Amino acid sequence: MSFDHASLPAVLAGPILRRSDPERILLWLVGSRPLSLELVLSPQDDSMPRHHVLSADNCRVLPLGKHAYLHLIDVQFDRPLPQDVRIDYDLRLKGETDQGIADWAPHLLYEGAALPGFVIASRLHSLLHGSCRKPHHPGRDGLVRADSWLAERWAEPDKRPAWLLMTGDQIYADDVAGPMLVAIHALIRRLGLFDEILEDAMVADSQALFASSDTYYHRERLLPDIVSNEALRERLFGGVRKPIFTTASAQNHLITFAEVLAMYLLVWSPVPWRLIEVKPPDLDEKHAKRFDEEAVIIEDFVKNLPQVARLLANQPSLMIFDDHDVTDDWNLNAAWEEVAYEHPFSRRILGNALLAYLLCQGWGNDPDRLAMPMSEITSLLSAAHAQDALPDLEQDAAIRELLRFQGWEYVVPGHPKLVVLDTRTRRWRSERKRHRPSGLMDWEALSDLQQELLDEPAVVVVSPTPMFGVKLIESVQKLFALAGKPLMVDAENWMAHRGAASVMLNIFRHSRTPANYVILSGDVHYSFVYRIRIRDRRHGPNIWQITSSGVKNAFPDTLLDWFDRLNRWLYAPWSPLNFFTKRREMYVTPSTPDRGKAGERLWNGSGIGYVTLDGEGRPQAITELDARNLDVHFPLEEPGEERLEISSDKKRGWHPRGGP
Repeated sequence: MSFDHASLPAVLAGPILRRSDPERILLWLVGSRPLSLELVLSPQDDSMPRHHVLSADNCRVLPLGKHAYLHLIDVQFDRPLPQDVRIDYDLRLKGETDQGIADWAPHLLYEGAALPGFVIASRLHSLLHGSCRKPHHPGRDGLVRADSWLAERWAEPDKRPAWLLMTGDQIYADDVAGPMLVAIHALIRRLGLFDEILEDAMVADSQALFASSDTYYHRERLLPDIVSNEALRERLFGGVRKPIFTTASAQNHLITFAEVLAMYLLVWSPVPWRLIEVKPPDLDEKHAKRFDEEAVIIEDFVKNLPQVARLLANQPSLMIFDDHDVTDDWNLNAAWEEVAYEHPFSRRILGNALLAYLLCQGWGNDPDRLAMPMSEITSLLSAAHAQDALPDLEQDAAIRELLRFQGWEYVVPGHPKLVVLDTRTRRWRSERKRHRPSGLMDWEALSDLQQELLDEPAVVVVSPTPMFGVKLIESVQKLFALAGKPLMVDAENWMAHRGAASVMLNIFRHSRTPANYVILSGDVHYSFVYRIRIRDRRHGPNIWQITSSGVKNAFPDTLLDWFDRLNRWLYAPWSPLNFFTKRREMYVTPSTPDRGKAGERLWNGSGIGYVTLDGEGRPQAITELDARNLDVHFPLEEPGEERLEISSDKKRGWHPRGGP
């Protein structure tokens, strides 16, 4: 099929509002060509509009293919932008036509609005947060619910959240529906995204991969496994021949850089879907039926993408990876890392996903912090643009440097400070028992974290995996880890590694770290709230573990009900089992959601979390905005509890009646 590339829309995805403050604003978008743009900011405080003609100094443009160019708009201001007022903005396409967002992307405007707009909050008063958005999960999309919720508040600056925090698994590179993979390949062809050579693979290059009879629903046959290293495979998989890529859904695992980039475009924007056709490939009867079932879910997902794009264009957002942004069980333990990174093909697959994360997520969090890896990828893409394909040696070199990079975590100053953790690439590895789960952060990373916390009165921490999880589930994971089968149960939690758990808990005990902690997490595919305090200390700190997961995913209902029920029985306040856990020196008090079944602590359902904070960084209200249009509230006090206020100088304490 031939395409008229001249008819491609100028903007394929975005703009997406990224990190924004009074001195600087970042926007991400992908165009079908390098765009000549003017940014117009119109604060609603009667000040004059500000016009910024964008140049190479404040708009970085990187080629992704023949007809795809990533733009990161990074404008810094001599005169700060106002806070706590709505600032409307326009991106005008200069050149043959002078069109604004209302012309080329009217779906980004809320009803009654002439332009998209955002608010720069003077303090961290409220947040939206969530993780785990799988397009073919048969449930509604929490980002759509967030957009509908924001639509009711877009004109009221004081009611708009400071940030949308996307706390992991923004894509599922390792679990892709058949119709989505067909769309990915159609978009790669339509935009001419870069090809690549595949070393030590069963296919020579990306074109051979796309043409392979195994490319749909049989990619586990193409993924590498290590035949030669029997000892490692014995320890990792119990002697069973199994790929390095341990997900049970590897049949359509993304492999090439172009595939991961195309998926980002397809999950964030409705525009690419208008440029392609999704036709079923030749499949056997079993997989043809599965394709048709998935197609119904994907069609509904696509129908709601205009709302998702509108949310991302009107709400500043911050992001951090978790495993599915790369692959399931990413860096689970030292043995997994040794197997995965020693093989050129598996290292390329992991590196491609991380390169795409850098461009599509990481870059907008803190461009200055990522200057070094961005220099590497800029050189790679410039070389690819010159020869219409990624040069093999340069791609491998960029990936090697990226895998060595330490600096994905970042901090947003404010009241309170926001600290976003990397719990994937700076892990505390068990060198003697390499099949045991690694600690989520190593000693040095935890020491860096403590330095960020010293003398802060309050802090919001984003930990993709809950620091305080469900004890029964953690115990099950520990049993499998002790039996040498950590991969069977995703045995990744803060308590799985003695050293990491001990240092993390000691940080909370330190006298100079904050009086109030709010920990925001995802990962687990259910939502819950715990309040924690240290035993025998009346003077804090206050700790709230708030978990919202997933945005478009859920836990198996019956299994979660049993885990919830058994956890309440086995770890009740009077249970002696509490004294065998690493957090035995802490009281952990769960909050009971108001719409749950009697006694239910875990909420199961797609949605997005919403937290409001008071002037001292303590939660005022905790809500799960369920995608089924339910507001699920987690009370801050349970019946029979007394809540005493704690000030930032820790002179007063908070003491619940109850147990761990």
